[in-house]
Amino acid sequence: MDSTARKRYSLVRTCLQSLKKPFELEKPSELFANEDVYQNIEKAKGFGLGSKVNEAPRSSAKSPLQMKSVLIRLWHYLFFHRAKLITVVFLIIIAVCLSLLAPYIVKQIIDHQLAGQPGLVKMLIILGSIYVLQAIVAFTQNSWMIKIAQDTVYRLRNDLFSQFHRLPIRFFTKRQQGDLMSRATNDIDNISSTLNSTFIQITSSVLLLSGIIVIMLINSPLLTLLTFSVVPLMLLGMRWITSHTSKLFRIQQRNIGRLNGFVEETLSGQKVIKAFSQEQHVVSEFAKNNKSIRISGYWAQAISGFIPKLMNGLNAFSFALVVGAGALLYLWNESVSIGTIVLFAEYARQFTRPLNDLANQWNTLLSAIAGAERVFKIMDEPVENIDETGAADIGHINGDVRFEHVNFGYEQSQLTLSDISFNVKMGETIALVGPTGAGKTTIISLLSRFYEVSSGMIYIDERPINSITRESLRSQMGFVLQDPYLFAGTIMDNIRYGNIAANDDQVVEAAKQANAHNFIMRLKDGYQTELSVGGNGISQGQKQLIAIARALIANPKILVLDEATSSIDTVTEIKIQDALQTLMKGRTSFVIAHRLNTIQQADKIAVLAQGKLVQFGSHPQLMQEEGLYRSLVEGQIVFE
Repeated sequence: MDSTARKRYSLVRTCLQSLKKPFELEKPSELFANEDVYQNIEKAKGFGLGSKVNEAPRSSAKSPLQMKSVLIRLWHYLFFHRAKLITVVFLIIIAVCLSLLAPYIVKQIIDHQLAGQPGLVKMLIILGSIYVLQAIVAFTQNSWMIKIAQDTVYRLRNDLFSQFHRLPIRFFTKRQQGDLMSRATNDIDNISSTLNSTFIQITSSVLLLSGIIVIMLINSPLLTLLTFSVVPLMLLGMRWITSHTSKLFRIQQRNIGRLNGFVEETLSGQKVIKAFSQEQHVVSEFAKNNKSIRISGYWAQAISGFIPKLMNGLNAFSFALVVGAGALLYLWNESVSIGTIVLFAEYARQFTRPLNDLANQWNTLLSAIAGAERVFKIMDEPVENIDETGAADIGHINGDVRFEHVNFGYEQSQLTLSDISFNVKMGETIALVGPTGAGKTTIISLLSRFYEVSSGMIYIDERPINSITRESLRSQMGFVLQDPYLFAGTIMDNIRYGNIAANDDQVVEAAKQANAHNFIMRLKDGYQTELSVGGNGISQGQKQLIAIARALIANPKILVLDEATSSIDTVTEIKIQDALQTLMKGRTSFVIAHRLNTIQQADKIAVLAQGKLVQFGSHPQLMQEEGLYRSLVEGQIVFE
C-alpha cells in the first residue's frame, strides 16, 4: 500500500471512528456476538471442490443489486465525462481500423512480391506508419481514459464519504469499521483499476471482432466458417467459467471486508486482548477469516485463470486449422493466394484475441461489480431523517429543556424509555443517575436527535425539538464524554474543532480556562504537538482537558457531560472539576453522573431504573424521600 493509499485509509478510519461518537449505546453491541459467521455455501458446480467456500451472512433486508443496475449506476458517473468518452471511442475506432489495416497491407506485400511487382519499400513505409500511428492513438486513448476513470472514482469516493456522514448513529453501531473502510478504499480502488482499462478493451474488442468478421467474409467465406468453428467452444467455456466466478468474486470481496473489520477491532482492542490473555483466541479467529479469503480467493482466481488457458488452446487450434485448410485450398484452388492464407492466419489470431480480452475483462468487470455493489449498498442505506417541513434554525437559545411523556425503543417491540417527563431551566445542572442500561445515554441521544422519540415530545425553549433543524440544534450543544475522541493532528487543531473559525488566541484562551494551557506548554512543540488518532501519547486526564477546551471554544448553551474522573489521579481530577465548573457556568448541563460529589452539586437529579424516571428533584429533596436514591446514597454505592 503506497503512502497515498495509507493516508486515505487512515482518514476514512478516523472519520468512521468519530461517527460512532459521541455516545456508545447502552444497548449491547452486536459486533462481538459469539456466532459462527462462516456459513458454507454449495460447492462450486462442476469443479468438485474438496472444501467449501465461506460466505458472509447476507442481510435479509436487501438482496444483492443486479449486475445491470450496478452498471447503469456506474454509467451515470461516467456520463459526467461524456464528451471525453466520445473522443475516446473515436480514438478506439481509429485504432481498430489501423489494426485491421495492418494485416491487409502484409497480404498485399506478400502477393505483390510473389507476383514480382514493384513497390515493396513504399508498402513497408505505409506498414511502419500504421504501427507508429497505432501506438500514438493507443497512448492517447489510454491517457484520456485514465483521466476519465480517476475523475469518476473521485466523484464516487466523495459521494460515499458524504453518505457516511448522512447516515444515522444507529447504522454505525451495528457495523464493523474495517468493513466500511474496505468499501471506501479496497472496493473503490478495484473499480478504479477496472475503469482504467476495461472500457477501452471491451469497446475495442467488440469493434475489432466485428471488423475482422466482415473482412474475413469478403476474402474467403469458407476459411471464415472454419475460423468460426471454435466460437461455440469459446462461448460455452466462458459461460461455464463466468457463472462461477461472479459468485466467487462477490464472496471474496465480502470476506476481505470482514477481515479488515476484524483486524481493525483487534488492533483497537489490544489492551483488552492482552488484559484477558486472549491473544491465542484472536489469532485463531484471524486464521479462520484468513482461511475464508484464501479459499474464496483461490477459487475465484483459479477458475477465472482457466479462461486464458482455454482461449490460448482454442487460438492455437484455430490457427492450425486455418493454415492447414488454407494450404489445401491453395493446392486445389489457385484463387486462394498465399497472402490470403497469411491474412487469415493473422486474423484468426486477432479473432481469438478480442474474445480472450473480452473474457478476461469480463472477470475483471465481475470483480469490480462486486465492489461497486458493496459501495452502492451503503449509498442506498436510509440517511438520517430529513428535517421536518417547516423546521428552522434555532438561532440564539436560553437553554430551557422539557421532556414530556417521552417513550423510545431501539427495537419496536421493546421500550428503552417509558413515559419520561421532567423540566430543566436555563443554567441548571441535571444529573442523570441510575445503573447501566437505565436509559441515561438514551436520554442524551434523544436530546441530540441522534434518535427520534417513539412518542411524546422534547421542547427547547418551549419549541418542539422537531421544529428545529438538527444542525442548528447541535451547534448549540457541547459534549465532553467519558472517553474523549481526539483526531490525528495538532492540539491546536483538536481544540479548534469546536469552532473552526476560532483564531489561535481564542484557542489558547479556551485552553487556559480549561486548565490545559500549562501542560500543553510543557510539551516539546506546545500547541503544535502532533497527536495520533485517539490522542495516544498523552494521558487520559490531558485528553479530557483538551475536550473541555474544545467544548468551551464552541460556546454552547446546552452541555452534555459524561463524567470521566474515576480513573484519573487526584491532582488531575481537581483540575478537570475546576475546568468543568468554568464550562458549566451559565449553561444548561446534562451530566451522566457516576460520583456522589458530582450528584450532590447538581440542581436537579433524575433517578432512572429500567427505562423509567423513578425519582426527580434536588439532593436534599430526594434524601427526604423513601426511595432508590436515598438507599443508594446511604449504601455509598457508586453509580455506574
